[in-house]
Amino acid sequence: MTQSGPVTGPAADGTDEAGGVDGVIARMRALQEELPPHDGVAAFNRVYLAVMLSVRRSLLDGLLPRPRSAAALAAVFAGRYPAAVDLAAAGEPVPACWRPLFRARHHTGVHPVQFALAGVNAHIGYDLALAVVDTARTHGCEPSALQGAFDRIGDVLVELEERIREDLVPGPDPLDVADPLTHLIAGWNMERARDAAWSAARLLWSMRRLPELAEEFTHRLDTGVGLVGRFLLTPLEHRPVARTL
Repeated sequence: MTQSGPVTGPAADGTDEAGGVDGVIARMRALQEELPPHDGVAAFNRVYLAVMLSVRRSLLDGLLPRPRSAAALAAVFAGRYPAAVDLAAAGEPVPACWRPLFRARHHTGVHPVQFALAGVNAHIGYDLALAVVDTARTHGCEPSALQGAFDRIGDVLVELEERIREDLVPGPDPLDVADPLTHLIAGWNMERARDAAWSAARLLWSMRRLPELAEEFTHRLDTGVGLVGRFLLTPLEHRPVARTL
């Protein structure tokens, strides 16, 4: 896959550790061109694209432990988002965690920061846990072997939450706790979501020989994260809905 810049660090030996995320980044760039500016999915896509570029730089600079498995984890994790976009575009059912965002994406009473956080909630709360399990299974290792990469990727993802809060929270005083929007978004925390994703991944891995139980747990996780997304997308302005899916 063609690189967008010079390859350095561990990728210089030809293994191209960041190559797995390049396709996801290209897809996100294409989405940025395709989606209308006021689309709720576009709000999430803008900030997530910037963070994925940061993840790629970390891979190229050798800042992630176990670079091959870290690159695989990053690619599997990030790839679940455009896969959900494609399902929605094709009119196919999307995971319950993503459903609130796609259904409310054109609601004019929802702020961009709410759309962005709803996307982060789905991606961290559900996609990240499944990506850890899928990567461990593919690489024939325990999730514990991916914990260093998980933690470093999580550190980079903190940038996503910070970018959302800095760039998308409107008003002169984003710390005004009396403001309904500030009150709503203050209830979601990246650190807690990341810790919950790691715990969910470990639980799913322990259930790998109990497929029925693992399927039930996965379903409950999906719907639970989706419920949080619905609350994050509570309309805060009394304006008509432009269009819903």
